[in-house]
Amino acid sequence: MPRTRPSVALGGLLLLLAACSGAPADEVATPEVATPADGSGFPVAVSSCGTETTLPAPPERIVTIKSSATEMVIALGAGDRIVGTAFSDGPLPDGVAEPPVLAEKNPSRESVLDLAPDLVYAGWESNLSDDGAGERAGYEELGVSTFVSPSACQDPAYQPQPLTFEDVFAEIEQVGSMLGAEEEAAALVAEQRAALDAVSPTGEGLTALWYSSGSDTPFVGAGIGAPQMIMAAAGLTNVADDVAETWTSLSWEAVADRSPDVLVLVDSAWNSAEHKIEVLESNPVTAAMPAVQEQRYLTVPFPATEAGVRNVAAVADLTRQLTELGDVP
Repeated sequence: MPRTRPSVALGGLLLLLAACSGAPADEVATPEVATPADGSGFPVAVSSCGTETTLPAPPERIVTIKSSATEMVIALGAGDRIVGTAFSDGPLPDGVAEPPVLAEKNPSRESVLDLAPDLVYAGWESNLSDDGAGERAGYEELGVSTFVSPSACQDPAYQPQPLTFEDVFAEIEQVGSMLGAEEEAAALVAEQRAALDAVSPTGEGLTALWYSSGSDTPFVGAGIGAPQMIMAAAGLTNVADDVAETWTSLSWEAVADRSPDVLVLVDSAWNSAEHKIEVLESNPVTAAMPAVQEQRYLTVPFPATEAGVRNVAAVADLTRQLTELGDVP
């Protein structure tokens, strides 16, 4: 029986994802996909973060944990196969049907298994751990395939150092192979490459701090993760790019000493950009910074801050905001 596809076309969905983010219309062990020579595409063997799994057929019942995983499946035209989602980082774009919500944060292993999934796809390694939804090995023993976004691998043998857009595009292709959606993945990668190539890096010559969370001590984008990748593509130099981590803690004194030209504020329901501005303007250490006094603020929605289908749109939006800021002394 032919599989039902969502009514929203791939291109339209990408425009919606871009609109939601505010945008206008050394070597790592990369997960490998083995395709049989008969051309059927299945079974597909995949390895992510050092764990191998084999999908005998395209998964029909998918559980996604984190927005990056949910939006990846939807962008590849398989949103109708999601039977449960968890750990949403924000609302889906208007016009995109919300899949069933399993849990606000990490679901229990039992609640996931109750949905009889054939694939559990997580944005963070910690989502599939004893403290999360259960260890990957336990799912595999029950015949449930698991996949973790390669950008989230913590073992240096598998962690991108640094993350690049090629890594993001590779994940799109890998997930497309797993879903039996190779054509959709190829179209999505081609569209995102074209959109990225069209961006003019308007931040050249400017330094920036990526302020993710925290009031007493800020949690900021460091030198090898998605924040670094997005800022670099916009032409910005990350003041914390000397830290070989995806995110890191940095004292307010260290921030003031580095005195970034602009501040990239992550906007989320639990820690809004407006709250971050209040923190910056009420702290005597940061209130004296020229970037704060002149309100050189850029914003990015939380779902666009982790590797996934929103990253290119986030770059385009940052360059637009930089243009609107005008000349920065």
